[in-house]
Amino acid sequence: MSAPASTLEDAIQAALATVDDPEIRRPITDLGMVSGFTVSDGLVKVDLLLTVAGCPLRDKLNNDITAAVTKIPGIDRVEINFGVMNEEQRKALQTTLRGGGAAAEPVIPFAQPGSRTRVYAVASGKGGVGKSSVTVNLAAALAKRGLSVGVIDADIYGHSVPRMLGVDGKPTRVEDMIMPPQSHGVKVISIGMFTAGNAAVVWRGPMLHRALQQFLADVYWGDLDVLLLDLPPGTGDVAISLAQLLPNAEILVVTTPQMAAAEVAERAGAIALQTHQRLVGVVENMSWLELPDGSRMEVFGAGGGETVADSLSKTIGARVPLLGQIPLDTRVREAGDGGTPIVLADPEAPAARALDGVADKLAIRRESLVGKPLGLMVNAKRG
Repeated sequence: MSAPASTLEDAIQAALATVDDPEIRRPITDLGMVSGFTVSDGLVKVDLLLTVAGCPLRDKLNNDITAAVTKIPGIDRVEINFGVMNEEQRKALQTTLRGGGAAAEPVIPFAQPGSRTRVYAVASGKGGVGKSSVTVNLAAALAKRGLSVGVIDADIYGHSVPRMLGVDGKPTRVEDMIMPPQSHGVKVISIGMFTAGNAAVVWRGPMLHRALQQFLADVYWGDLDVLLLDLPPGTGDVAISLAQLLPNAEILVVTTPQMAAAEVAERAGAIALQTHQRLVGVVENMSWLELPDGSRMEVFGAGGGETVADSLSKTIGARVPLLGQIPLDTRVREAGDGGTPIVLADPEAPAARALDGVADKLAIRRESLVGKPLGLMVNAKRG
C-alpha cells in the first residue's frame, strides 16, 4: 500500500531540502530554485530554476537530486526540467544571500564588527620565495581539517593560485554577486578568471584597489572560518589597499633562509607598524634539501626565517614567531603544477608535514575582546 499523497509530497520536499547548490552550499529549497514538482506512479518530475542558463554544475545538481529523491520508498525515477531564473527571482536570491540588504551598497563582511573569519594576508618582500605555494597548501590543509576556507589571489600581476588549486571553472554571476569556483573544499577568486588566456594585467593603483574591493564585497563567500589572501611581493598598492579595506587582517610573512631575501622580507613585515595590523608569524620556505643519505643540504643558506622573526619582534615590540620551516622538495612544485597541493597529494612528504604544522597553528582561533564586557569595575570618584 502506497503512502498518502500528502505524506509522499512531504517526503519529496524533505529530500529536496537535503540537496545543496554546489556553488552556494545552501539547500536548493531555501534558495528558491525548486519551482515545483509532481509525483505519479513512482516518477517525480522536478522543475528546477538555475541561476544562469549555462550553469557549469548542472549535471551535479541532476545527480544529487536524483540520488536524494530515489531514496524514498516507492520512488524509482526522477526527471528534472531545468529552467532559468528571471531577473526578479535572481534579485530575490541576492536578497536572501545578503540577508535582506540587496538594495544597500555591498559591504565587506570580514571587516564588520563581530566577524568570526580569520583573515591572513600572505606577504613576502620579493618574488620567488614560494609565497603562492605556501598559501594554497595552507588553504588546502585548513579545509582538510573541516574549516570553511576561501582564497583571494590578490597577486594581480602574477596570479597563479587557480592553477595550483586545480581550478579551471569560471565564476557564476547572480545579478551583481559573484559565486566563486571551488576546488579541494576551497573557494577561490582570481583576476585570472576574468582575463582572456594568459593575458597580462596592466593596472595602476585605483584599479588594483577596486579589484580587491570587489573580490571582498561582491563575491559571495558564505560563512568562512579562514580567508587567505596571496599578496603581490613588496609593500605596494595592494598591501596599502588591504590595510584600508581589512584593517583586522593578520600578516603572514614568507621568506627563504637566504640573508638577502630575509632583509627584504623584514620590510614587508614592518609595514604592520604603519598599518596597525597584527603579524601572525613567519614561514621559512625552501629551508633545506633532504638528501638520500638523510643529511641536509642548505641550498639557500640558513637562519633567514629566525632572523626575520627576531628582527620583526624587536621592531613591533611583540613576539613574532617562526611558525615553520618548509624543506625544499620538487614534489611541492609538481603537485602545484598538477593542481593538487602537496598536503593532499602526498601528505607524508616532509614538506607536507611542515605545512600541516603551520596550518595547525593558524587554525587556533583567539576570541576577540572587541565589544565584550571585561568585568572591570570603574571607580567614578577620583582621589
